[in-house]
Amino acid sequence: MHRSIQKQGVRSFVRDEAPALAIAFLIAELFYKWGSFTLECAGFLATWYVLSLAFSLVSSAVAGNGDTPRKSGG
Repeated sequence: MHRSIQKQGVRSFVRDEAPALAIAFLIAELFYKWGSFTLECAGFLATWYVLSLAFSLVSSAVAGNGDTPRKSGG
């Protein structure tokens, strides 16, 4: 995480990760009641990773669609 913050900068890191982090925290708080801090922490981190990956894929797909030129009809 330190390398990622150093590479991107704090503002960029927070902008990119805040939604996934907040949703993962909410999911972990509401649903992960495994009776072990270690398991719940691992579940939270795994959830954060999956959400961050999903947001990244959606973001690149949306950005990719806007960058592709359209074929003209003639």
